[in-house]
Amino acid sequence: MQELLTQVADLSPDISIPDVLTNLLVAVVLSLTIFISYWYTHVGTAYSRKFNVSLITLAILTATVMMVIGSNIALSLGMVGALSIVRFRTAIKDSRDTTYIFWAITVGIGCGAGFYPVAIIGSIAVFIILLVLGRVTNNQRLLIIIKANRESEKEVEGTVFRKFNKKAFLKVKNTTNESIEWIYELSRTAYEKGEKSNQSTVETLYQTEGIDYVNIVTQSDEISG
Repeated sequence: MQELLTQVADLSPDISIPDVLTNLLVAVVLSLTIFISYWYTHVGTAYSRKFNVSLITLAILTATVMMVIGSNIALSLGMVGALSIVRFRTAIKDSRDTTYIFWAITVGIGCGAGFYPVAIIGSIAVFIILLVLGRVTNNQRLLIIIKANRESEKEVEGTVFRKFNKKAFLKVKNTTNESIEWIYELSRTAYEKGEKSNQSTVETLYQTEGIDYVNIVTQSDEISG
């Protein structure tokens, strides 16, 4: 019990200036690796340099907090209480952004605690994985949106059926008294195969009477802000 009270009363973590500089230097180097990885693997419509820079500062700040806390129980509990009243409302537009945030926090914790091998080896492993798989996107499927008069319902559906050889799947069919709107989903491979025929998809559909418009949309897993 006495030993626990002594530890709680000791609010000054035992860390020297060279240790502080070393921890921060390693955190900066590894956070620059995170910066390069995010910049290179980003595939969204708008690259956010501010978010990328924030990853560097997040790693440095986390390392600083870890050095302040050290192994002091009182400071640890105080920091948990302080963070529990902070509410973050920043919208994450890409699920991979969450990975980078946790990567920066992990680097900061490892460097702040002085576990350099863990932080370095872990960062190398994550960097390689994101380098290989980080540019994977969900753009291999297309949506074809067609609107036409109700009188052309059978003709439009037959045209789509023949054009893509049963590879276009009906997802939505909206109807009114005067018009119908179809949303078909198909793979990019099936679409490109259909484009190699004598007529393109758009030309084939517009030859059908009563067509109002034809829209071709690439599916994406991004969330617009």
